[in-house]
Amino acid sequence: MKVLDLRCSHQHRFEGWFASERDFGDQLGRGLVTCPMCGDAQVQKMLSAPRLNLGATRDPEGSVQNPSLEPAVVSPSDHSPLQAQMLKAVRHVLAHTEDVGERFADEVRAMHQGEIDQRSIRGRTSPEEALALIEEGIEVMPLPDLPLLKETLQ
Repeated sequence: MKVLDLRCSHQHRFEGWFASERDFGDQLGRGLVTCPMCGDAQVQKMLSAPRLNLGATRDPEGSVQNPSLEPAVVSPSDHSPLQAQMLKAVRHVLAHTEDVGERFADEVRAMHQGEIDQRSIRGRTSPEEALALIEEGIEVMPLPDLPLLKETLQ
């Protein structure tokens, strides 16, 4: 199993797991490797150090018994915690709201005017319509359209 550090053209960093280097190249060539943040298929492999487990052991005091075989463990330190938090928040919204699609503006207005029961919804509307809702005193919050979040991400 190959674990690769990847980056899209928008500089989002993420990890990909592949059966082999050849498998990664094949999937990349067919456009199957995309950024989980923005869906960008312009993905490149980043340099990363391997993790080598060569059987070094430590004594009870924590000293390496065979220093020439000490494993090198490198984890990507520049993965954005903010990126992970944003993905978590958007996944939470997707899991706890009803998608009303293009009916969003009508549904939220009807709830605001007391015509239908309040519930948590999400949907699509134009920027102009969203601004009109805000001007009417209806609180709306735009979210990024991340189609990949509708799928299971590992």
